This record gives sequence, structure tokens and C-alpha cells, in this order.
Amino acid sequence: MTIQDTLTDQEQLAGLSHEQLEKLVGLVDYDASADNFPIVGWDALVWVVGNATATAQLMQVVYGMELVAYAGPETGERSKTSFVLRSGAARFVIEGSVRPGGPLVDHHAKHGDGISDIALQVTDVDRCIEHARKVGATILEEPHDLTDEHGTVRMASIAAYGDTRHTLVDRSAYKGVYLPGYVERTTQVVHPKGSPKRLFQAVDHVVGNVELGAMDEWVDYYNRVMGFTNMAEFIGEDIATDYSALMSKVVASGNHRVKFPLNEPAPGKRKSQIDEFLEFYDGAGAQHIALATNDILQTVDVLSARGVQFLATPDTYYEDAELRERIGQVRVPIEELQKRGILVDRDEDGYLLQIFTRPLGDRPTVFFELIERHGSLGFGKGNFKALFEAIEREQELRGNA
Repeated sequence: MTIQDTLTDQEQLAGLSHEQLEKLVGLVDYDASADNFPIVGWDALVWVVGNATATAQLMQVVYGMELVAYAGPETGERSKTSFVLRSGAARFVIEGSVRPGGPLVDHHAKHGDGISDIALQVTDVDRCIEHARKVGATILEEPHDLTDEHGTVRMASIAAYGDTRHTLVDRSAYKGVYLPGYVERTTQVVHPKGSPKRLFQAVDHVVGNVELGAMDEWVDYYNRVMGFTNMAEFIGEDIATDYSALMSKVVASGNHRVKFPLNEPAPGKRKSQIDEFLEFYDGAGAQHIALATNDILQTVDVLSARGVQFLATPDTYYEDAELRERIGQVRVPIEELQKRGILVDRDEDGYLLQIFTRPLGDRPTVFFELIERHGSLGFGKGNFKALFEAIEREQELRGNA
């Protein structure tokens, strides 16, 4: 079995096949035989938050995630609470400190709620670390084993942009619920009859914002260290408005299972959304997480009913004759997209539907994107201006224009 056909433990639990993933997140075939950094897929997005108990409850009640595991003082973990949540193949780990000081407190004081670790499942931790070391990556944790009655997990960590890290995980010899030290927990939230089983099925991509002049450095890092390929580049008028601009490049693992758009600010008449993020996050970090769904209309309807606020799209977007001609026929009438503020874009491979939430926390930093792909391997290039204008309207309300 080749790497591109291997499923992560979460994908197996979700009952997803390679063919379903290919449609859901836009996979491509590649030759893994010479891969020095053999990535299987996403392992977990690890969050550091001010109140892990409340955030984990929010993710269950509002976003429909399922609680599957827990570690905390009751299980012998004296420094933090940690909730493991799942939706399809997507796994979030929500961590918060239970003590007045320590690394989690320091991380949250600096950055607020956000992603601290983009963990990846790999087939050979030692091979990945050996290659990463040779090409100059910073090794944060050397390869080591965690073992309990369910088996052994091999892990290591390398540095990424800002204070973000990538933990590399080999779970092939482990049958436990998450990691040694965690106990199984079951969601106590009961949703109304008729609620969808899940609102999103997988992580599509994670967007990182970096400082001015650092984007190419990190593109090179992912090329050199992880063997990622350059998937797309967005510069100039493609992604600029009259007031703010940015530059963006996308790197992806060989089969496109893991995709990282990387943004840096560009000169504009006002503070760009990237500048604002870097200011409020106090440095580089993960700006938003794109969650793949196979029914974006239902997901938006349910989330809206549960109080989630999305960035508003003006009616003029849907009335644009050029847009209507470019996107052609999609699976629902454009009036249904307009009612919900869902954006649509088409490229040579197909089309996609997408929408963005407002920031999830008090700081205008991390947010979610919902994406439904129909053949498109892109990121909604045709929607960038509409998205940025929506963000600029939010910035003006915050006084950050």
C-alpha cells in the first residue's frame, strides 16, 4: 500500500475511503517512493485556550464535534486539562492550564486562543527527523515513545513559524483512544432529533500568517524540510483591494492531503488583515482552519441557528453578471447561496463553495472556513477581493482600519 492510499486513524474511524477523501479535500496521486518525509495526513490541531472546558463544550454544542478523550487532574495530569474532539477525520485537542503559571499560561497570554501545534501522522518519525536535522530544521523534541496497555506511539516535534510546532506521530502500533495518559470520554451533549451526524468531515487546509518578508523563507522551509510542492501563488491585484493587500503562496504534501497557504502583508493604504493578525496574535501563527463539508448549505443553516456569525457578503456579489458567467452551473441556485452568504469559485478542474466565520475569540485572529469542493483544487482565488472587503468592514468596526 502506498502512502497516498494509507488512511490516518481518524479517517478510518470516520469510515472515509481514499476515493471519498479525494472528492472531499482534493487529493492527487504522487510517487511516494523517494519521499524523505513520508506524511500520511493530519493527526490533530492542538489549541491553547483560556478556558478549555468552555471551549470544548462550545465545539460540541455549536460545531457538533464529539468528545472522545480527556486528560486532566482527575487522570493524573497536574498541569492542564486536555479535551480530544472529533468530527469525521478532523481531530481537535483543546488544552488549558489549571495552574497560574507555566508554558500554556505564557502561550495564551501572548497569543490568546489559537493553534499551538499542527500535528501530522507520518510513517517513520526517525526518518523524518533525520532528514529535517540534515536540512537545518529546529528539532524541539527528539524521537521518543509513549507506551501504555494499548501499545506505543512514536513522536517527535519540529519548529514552524512563530511559536507553532509540528509534532510528528506514528500511531501504527497503538490502539488507544488518543495518547497514553488520556482516558476515553463520551459526549454528553444531545442534539435535537434530525440534527446532522456531523457538520464537517475533515480538515482541508490550515492558513499561516507570517511577517513581511518571511513568506518565501517558510515556503522554502516546507519545500526543503518536508518535501512539500508549491501548489499556488497569489500576488498583486488578484488578492488586493483599494485599501489592503497581501501575498500568498500555497505548499502541499505530495498527495495534497496536507495543504498550507502562507500569507504575508503587502503595502496598502490601510492596515491589512495580515498586519492586524500579526499585531493581535503577537507574531506569526495559524490564521484559519478550512473544514471540508459535503453539504455546506446544511452546515451553514445549522451553525447560523446555533449562533455562529459569518462574514457578510453584499448582494452585489451575486448580481455581478461577470461572476455568474464565470461560475456557470453549480449544484444549487445562486439565490440559495446568496441567502446564506456562501461564495462560489470555479477553475479548470471544477468549482468550490466556501464561507468564513467571524473570529472565534476576543482577539481578531483565528477563524474557520467551511469549504465544499466539486473538483476544484483551488482556494477561491476569484473570491479573495470579496473576502478581504468583508474583513475590512469588520476591521473598520473594530477601529483597526
